[in-house]
Formats: sequence, structure tokens, C-alpha cells
Amino acid sequence: MNTKKGKEAIVSRRYLIPFILLTALFALWGFANDITNPMVAAFQTVMELSATKASMVQFAFYGGYATMAIPAALFIRRFSYKSGILLGLALYATGAFLFIPAAAYQQFSFFCLSLYILTFGLAFLETTANPFVLSLGSKSTATRRLNFAQAFNPMGSLSGMAVASLIVLPNLISDKRDAAGQIIFPTLDAAEKAQIRLHDLAVIRDPYVAIGLVVLVMLIVFALTKMPRTESHSDGNRATFRETMHRLWHNHEYRYGVLAQVFYVAAQIMVWTFIIQYADNLGINKATAQNYNILAMGMFLTFRFVGTYLMKYIGAPRLLGIFGVLAALCTVGAIFIVGFGGLCCLVAVSAFMSIMFPSIYGIALERVDERDTSLGAAFLVMAIVGGALMPPMQGSIIDCRVLWGMPAVNVSFILPLICFIVVAVYGLYTARLDRKTA
Repeated sequence: MNTKKGKEAIVSRRYLIPFILLTALFALWGFANDITNPMVAAFQTVMELSATKASMVQFAFYGGYATMAIPAALFIRRFSYKSGILLGLALYATGAFLFIPAAAYQQFSFFCLSLYILTFGLAFLETTANPFVLSLGSKSTATRRLNFAQAFNPMGSLSGMAVASLIVLPNLISDKRDAAGQIIFPTLDAAEKAQIRLHDLAVIRDPYVAIGLVVLVMLIVFALTKMPRTESHSDGNRATFRETMHRLWHNHEYRYGVLAQVFYVAAQIMVWTFIIQYADNLGINKATAQNYNILAMGMFLTFRFVGTYLMKYIGAPRLLGIFGVLAALCTVGAIFIVGFGGLCCLVAVSAFMSIMFPSIYGIALERVDERDTSLGAAFLVMAIVGGALMPPMQGSIIDCRVLWGMPAVNVSFILPLICFIVVAVYGLYTARLDRKTA
């Protein structure tokens, strides 16, 4: 069965241009996600915040997904996938341009608000693009097609990480250190701090303004391009909200998929956000530490293609379960190996996270009624709220400095470990269901 599925085209020729444009969107939100992760450490220094408060960047960023995913789905049901994309791009650009007044006012809360609005746009794009890609061809190749499209997401992520590593973090004066490796900024007087803060916030602002301009160009391209209307419902066959919710709730594979997605996204954001703090505990500065994040993303991208290939021969649920177990084992290494070996384990986790988001997404939607796809997709995007809830919890653990005789940053990765166990259980559970229904 898997071999036959492997021979079927992932995308037919008639959908090739729309598919290419949609994969560009995956790169766009990947850039936003992964230039923002290292900003937690940047804001922590320049605004002199605790790790807990600095992680409110992630609360604002992923909270935007939770707020707007359902309204996005309802908008798409009322209008079309293309309309959802256009509105999403407009909101994305608006949030990016709000970094200009945020930097001028030097208010951390203003930056959080800008990110919150920016992710309204990302919620529209993800709620639209993921099911749109699934609809561009056969259901039998849908999960592979989404994994292939999602492979372009880490390309955007790598770009965001590269900008953070090569342009933002090295140019932050507030992160300069003395001969002993200690940050100088906290020892300066108020006037010197104000001048440095003005410079550093401008450094943080500029990449967001640049990506806002790119997003405006994409908005024009999509506005001028004819996109296929692949929505399965017509006005006479549209399910009510109550009917849809009833079917989704009683679909165990879908319901547990939403829960698994909450835990996966939480794990991903924690691993990529706090790798800098993990390296910092080893005496590595932020700019150098970000290079380990880039290495992790390179592994993530490589294994996304490897995983997509393996799905020709191994069912997506089973492969998800295997990767979940391997990610958990690497996280155990990051917790208990204090030193460079632990950092290597933490980097290796990204290889096994590679297929998780699109696989959970595709598996959860596989048996969802076609009339319920847009709302079903919305709850899976809304599950990204996991990235808002758990990073502040991990930040509060890191602020303890030492726990049970170990560095608190090591201990804090117990939270991602729990998350990967949940993902592994979901993969193995759905693999078992597949065997029963085969």
C-alpha cells in the first residue's frame, strides 16, 4: 500500500503554480517564527528583564495564533482560501511595521503588541495554507504533500536565524562582555544604558520592517494570481458550526491530534528559544549560541526531506511515534549531560522534531469530514497556543539558577521531554488504529 502511494504524484501539474506560491508562505512564517525566538534573549538583556518576563515575547507571539485561528477559519468558510491569504498577509505586514513606533517608544509591551498583531496574520496564513495544500490533490498523498510543503518552512526559519545571528545579535552593544565573560551593560549608568538601548532596539526593529516590505510584495502577487477554489463545500452543503463541532469532538484521532499539536509546538518553541540560555550557561555568548540554533535548524530541514522520503515506506503515524521516542531520548541527554555533550543532544532534538507538525496535522485531518476541514484546521493552528503557555513556565525554572544540584536550565528541559512523550504516544496510538482499519 505504501509503495503504491509512493508512486503517485504529490502535486499534479494543474496545481503546480498555486502550490509553489503556497510554499513561499510557509517560508514567510518560518522567518517570523525563528527570528523571534532569539529575540527573547535579546530583550532579556537590552530591557533588563528576567527570563520569565522576556519569554512574554513568545506568549504574545503564539497567543496571536490562539486568538485568531477560529475567526480565520470562519472567515475562510464565509469567503475563500485566497481571501484568507490576502487578509493574513495584510495583518502580517501591519504587525511588522508597528516595530517602528515600538522602537521609538522603547516599550517592551509595545513590541509584544506588534508581535501579537503580526501573528494574527500568521494565524490566517497557517489556517489557510495548510488545508489548501492538503486539498491540492489526492487524499492518499495529502500528508506527504504537506510534509513536502512544510519543508520550505525551515528555509524561511534558517533565513530568520541567519539574520538574527549575523545582523541582530552581533550588533547588540548591550551583549558586550568583559575579559571574564560577564555582560558589561548592567554595570553602566542610566545615560549610557539609554543610548545603548536606543541603538539596540533599532537593530532589532530593522529586520521586521524589511520582512514587512517582502510581505507587501507577496500580497500583490497573490492578489494578481488566480487561485483554484478547492473548498469542498458549496453554500447548499455547508455544515453549521454546531454540527462541525459535534463531529470533530467525537473524532478521537482528530481530538487527540489537537492535544498532541499543543504539546509539540510547546516543545519546539522551548527547544529553540532556550538553546541560547543553555549555551550561555556554558559561557557561550548569544551570537555564537545562535549558531547552534542554525545548526539545529539545518538538521531540522534535512530530516524533513528524509522523513518525507521515508513516508513512502513507513506510515506517517508510525514514523511520528519513532521520531517522538528519539526526540525524548535526546532531551534526556540534554537534561542529564552537563556540558558540551548536553548541548549536542539539544541540537540533535531538532532532527526528530522535523516531521512532527505536518504529520500530526495531516494525521488528525485525514478522517475529518470535508465540510469540517477549515474549522478542523483552525483548531490545529490554535494548538500553537502551546508555544505561548509553556515557555514562560520554562523561563521561571531557568530563573532559579540551580535546582537539585544541577543547572536550572538543564532541569527546565523536563517540560519538552514530557511534550515529546505525548507526541510519541499519539503517533503509536494512531499507527495502531491504522493497523486495525487496514
